[in-house]
Amino acid sequence: MAALLFLGFASGLPLFLTSRTLQSWMTVEGVDLASIGAFSLVGVPYSLKFLWSPLIDRYMPPFLGRRRGWLVITQVGLTLAIAAMALQNPAQALQLLAVNALLIAFLSASQDIAFDAYRTDVLEEREMGAGAAVAVLGYRVALLLTGSLALILADRIPWTAVYLCLAGLMAISIVFSIWAPEPILRDRPPSSLAEAIKMPFLEFFQRSGLFQGIAILVFIVLYKLGDALVNNMSLPFLLQAGFSQTDIGAIQGGMGLLATIVGVLAGGAVLSQLGINRSLWIFGGLQAVSNLTYLILAQIGRNYPFMVVAINIENFCAGLGTAAFVAFLMSLCNQRFSATQFALLSSLMAVSRDILVAPAGRIVELTGWTTFFLLTLIVALPGLLLLPLFAPWHPRPLAVPRPGLGDVEDSDHSE
Repeated sequence: MAALLFLGFASGLPLFLTSRTLQSWMTVEGVDLASIGAFSLVGVPYSLKFLWSPLIDRYMPPFLGRRRGWLVITQVGLTLAIAAMALQNPAQALQLLAVNALLIAFLSASQDIAFDAYRTDVLEEREMGAGAAVAVLGYRVALLLTGSLALILADRIPWTAVYLCLAGLMAISIVFSIWAPEPILRDRPPSSLAEAIKMPFLEFFQRSGLFQGIAILVFIVLYKLGDALVNNMSLPFLLQAGFSQTDIGAIQGGMGLLATIVGVLAGGAVLSQLGINRSLWIFGGLQAVSNLTYLILAQIGRNYPFMVVAINIENFCAGLGTAAFVAFLMSLCNQRFSATQFALLSSLMAVSRDILVAPAGRIVELTGWTTFFLLTLIVALPGLLLLPLFAPWHPRPLAVPRPGLGDVEDSDHSE
């Protein structure tokens, strides 16, 4: 669990360095808004990481094992790439800055592949709730550090020095990867790149069945859609409701983040007792109902105490849902193909977070805030209605078996 905490921190550390934190540096240097907006494209590797994830399943580095070896390789690369940002000048060489940022994003997405696979392989079924919670905690702490502390430091030291400090933190993460226990390999990895590309799909549907497998994939897209819609529009809503940027930043960025962390940790603890199936039901229901707090706030208007309540309840319940959801995704992965399968499943999750929420602003314009928040509750229901198909309340004995652990039959499939 300590290893997952530190490695979760390492996984979250580079994210803002090519997005929000970098945008702040570019703004201070006087870069035009069009260029700053276009820099969001350097995050494309996070959405496309499934394309090279089979390489991490197929090939094993000659040191530290199948998972830690790739973690160290990506972290050494990240340390050098983040340090290289100290040589950049956003006001004079935007193209070079973009190349550097794109390299960081690619290495960060690759580290995420290796870390997700490590976390999936090293945890047993009963440990998944706590493991998911601890890893998300480390990730969130890193986001707080790079999103808030970095800006505070930038008021006191040059941005180049800030990036050097963060490169130093990335270097320390290499020690965590070397120290972490290597997962026990219970089945042989793919013997060819073709097998590493093809077999994750075939194995998933052969194990789940075509109908249930499709239901699971649809569920992954829909489970957090209602929550994603609220997250996408909460800031514009609060600003239009009359709250100041200082109020929103202090509550959403401070107390809201803390509420999410508490929710994730509480979710992990409860999940270890209830199991994944029942946690998906309970936490998914709470995650949906929590949207009603914003609906009430839309009705009563600018009310600071209730704004605090709404943000904290919504973030806490979102944290509960995240703990159950991450544990569920891990339970779907076979250890032989965990890098590829988790990358593919998490990419589906990103569809609702990044794509399906795109019309949210237009929906608000057509319906108003009250109706919009009611719709987010309705949108959350289809995902919950799919649960009986693959995660019944009374499993027999496990609705989604943990593949690749324990005494398993040879999973080779001859053609």
